Parts: sequence; C-alpha cells; structure tokens
Amino acid sequence: MNQAILSKAEGATRALAAFSSALSFDSLPAEVVEKVKTSLLDTLGCCLFGATLPAVQKLATMAAEEGPGQATIMGLPARASASMAALVNATGAHGFQLDEIHVQATLHPGSLAVPAVYALAETGAAVSGRELIAALVAGYEVGLRIGLAAKGGMFARGWHNQGTTGVFVAAASAAHVLGLNADHTMHALGIAGSQAAGLMAVQEGAMTKGFHSGRAAQSGVYAAKLAHLSYTGIPNVIEAPYGGFMSTLVGDFDAGALTSELGSRWEILRVGYKPAPASNGSITAMTAIDEIMRKHALKADDIESVTAHVSTNTLHHCGWEYVPAKVQGVLAAQMNLRYGMAVMALDREVTADQFADDRLFRPETLDFIRRVRVEVEPRFDGSGGIYRVGCRLRVRCRNGAEYETEVLYRKGSNEAPMTGDELHKKFVTLAEPAVGSRAARRIAEIVASIEKLEDTRELSSLLKAHNA
Repeated sequence: MNQAILSKAEGATRALAAFSSALSFDSLPAEVVEKVKTSLLDTLGCCLFGATLPAVQKLATMAAEEGPGQATIMGLPARASASMAALVNATGAHGFQLDEIHVQATLHPGSLAVPAVYALAETGAAVSGRELIAALVAGYEVGLRIGLAAKGGMFARGWHNQGTTGVFVAAASAAHVLGLNADHTMHALGIAGSQAAGLMAVQEGAMTKGFHSGRAAQSGVYAAKLAHLSYTGIPNVIEAPYGGFMSTLVGDFDAGALTSELGSRWEILRVGYKPAPASNGSITAMTAIDEIMRKHALKADDIESVTAHVSTNTLHHCGWEYVPAKVQGVLAAQMNLRYGMAVMALDREVTADQFADDRLFRPETLDFIRRVRVEVEPRFDGSGGIYRVGCRLRVRCRNGAEYETEVLYRKGSNEAPMTGDELHKKFVTLAEPAVGSRAARRIAEIVASIEKLEDTRELSSLLKAHNA
C-alpha cells in the first residue's frame, strides 16, 4: 500500500463521522432537499415492486419466522424487527435492477439508506420528515465518497459494491436517525466495515444480488444500534493500513475523494435514475441500437451483426457471454448487455415484460444474441469514470450497409435525465401492484412535502400490502 495515500487518508473515518453526525436539514441546499425527495420516492417504488418478487417473498417468510416487530415490510401484510425489515426492504429495492445509481461511485445508495432509516423511524422515537431527509443525505454523502475513493477497484476484484461500500451508506444514515454523536458514529462505521461483503458472481442469476443490498442495510442498522450502546468498531476502518476497508478490498485508492469539499460539493446531486430494469451499460447499449434502428427504419432481421464498444467495467459487468446453460434466472438477463440489445431489437421496447422467466430463452432472442460482439473502448476507461457506461455501437446489415452511433450517458443520468413526469409514472407503475393506485398516489403526495411531516410513521399504513 502506498504510504503517501495512507498518510493523506489519515483521519478520514473520523472526518466523515463528524460531518455525518453534525448534518442538519437547515444546512442543506434546496436542490439537495428536492433531490433526496425524488430519490426517496423512486426507492419506495422499488421497495414496493420488490415485494412482488418471489425472492423477496421467500426472504419475508424467513423474517416472519424470526418473530414479529414494529417495522413495516413494504408491500406485504407483515411486520418485523427493524433489522429484519431493513433486510427485506433493501433486498426488494435492489431486487429488480431499477434503483437509482451514482455511476462513478458504482453504488445504489437509496436502496440502502431508505430501508435502514425507515425501519428505525418506525421502531423508535418519532422521526420528522426533516430529520429523515438529513439522515438520508448523511448516508448518501458518506457512502458515495467511499465509493468514489475506491475508483472501481472493488468491482475489478469481483466485489459487489452494494454489499461492501453499501454498509457505510446504511450505517451513516442509521447513526444519524438515532442521533449518535461523532464518536459513536465513527464506531458505527467501524462496526459496519467489518461486515462488508458481496461477490459479483451473482450476476449470472442468483437471488443473492439483491440480498447483498439487504444485508448491507441490515448491517448498518446493527452497527448504529450497537454503537448507541457504546459498542466499539475499527476507529479508522476506511484508511487502516492493514485490515482496513481500502487496504483489504481495494488496494490503490483516491484518498482525496473521501473528504474533499465535504459539505460544499453534494454527491447526491450526481445520482441518476433508471428507466428500465437492466444494468446501466445494457440500458446505454439498448438506447444506441434503438437510435440506429429508428433512424434507418431497420428491423431485427435486417441486422447481420452488432459490435458494442464499451468500457472495461461494462465488459465485465454486463458484456459477458449469455450462455443459456449458465443462466440461473431473470437477473442474468437484466445484467446482460447482449440480451438487452436483443430484446430491444426484437420487441422495440424494454419493460419488465421483457425480463419474465418465460422470455429468457426464446429462439429468436438467442439467435440475435449470437450476432452481438462486445469489445473494449479504451477511451471510456478514463475521465474519472464519467463514460463508464458509454457505448459506441456499429451495426452491419445483411445488405452490406453499416451504421454507427455513440451514446455516452445512460437515459436517466444527470446528463440525460428523465423528466418529472417520467419519474412519477415509474413510481406509480412500480407501486400499484403492491399497494393499489389510491395508496400509490397518496404516497407520492406525502413524499413531495415530507419535510412538513412531524412523524414519518404516517406513511406506514400506505406502504403495507394492497390498499386499492
């Protein structure tokens, strides 16, 4: 480990804990408040839709067996302890690949912070909307900076950032909602860091990918509650030269990213939203092939071959060969760029329907997938990760014509944002199957002015199963 990097990072854990514990609603810029409300609504939609998934329902069954509690399991007629509710709800939030993301930090912070904070808000003293907002921002800012500092190093090693870096998002948010001071928050981060885990081999379809998010949220709740009892963790967990988070899971890291402009540059503002239930690189590639096909009036049968030029990260994350014998379930299709381009070319849209179990091995889809090549575009590997999900696409037609386009940013990112109407429609579409249209509309109304709530438990009855 480079001694200069370690020296520059010294005190980072303590600094992040001090910032997190001191953060108040009144210190937040108006644009940050509006952003976190958008992220809260988007995440609640993902939690509610997640409750309709078999993997999440299996987990909820286990949670019920552990015993009753006061915290809502969103979208289901069940309650559990704060830690178990956080586990199930965070698993659901990340369960269908629709949760918001900070691309450069390789992290989906909402699906970690929201379940952790809300579970504690339901089981302890009343938490106001202003306090909930501040707690969420605390988790976002701490976790995203740790993700940025890692520079993609964990993912390159095969770690799943949602399960590793994710524990810090949840722990910082949970510590804030419990009102922990800087010292106790530092220990909460230290306790959480020891629980960081998650392996990216899940991307071929295992149910465990969403579970990584759930376990990270649960770990954050455990960490904060233990620190509240003066339980101690690693005080320099992020920067410790031996056995620390960065030295063990990452290696080389950007020490400056941990605390630079802390409190003046808000990383939450760089969070983007997902328009389709697929990996980010896959969504960008879908956009590229859709653009070429629309512009040149092509049909799938017109296309002889497709070559997607992507970053090294995207190649590993979603550019791998789609081999039916290895596909364990829907997640494999959601994570696979080749599958995503195939269904976009064939169906001319990509919704949840394209990722149903009975669609994974259609002969026409597999035939198109065989026409797809994925290659590395070195230009997308630099620039601080801003082009990490970019795609330069070349299409060759059976008549010899060739077309090329380049899509640098994913639809839903800050550079290519979804509109307010699109985000509202996404929430309603996700929430209605679990809670009904009336409850979905009311949830959206409450979140739009949540800073006015004296007790966020007012949402609880709306977040339970069907209120048509």
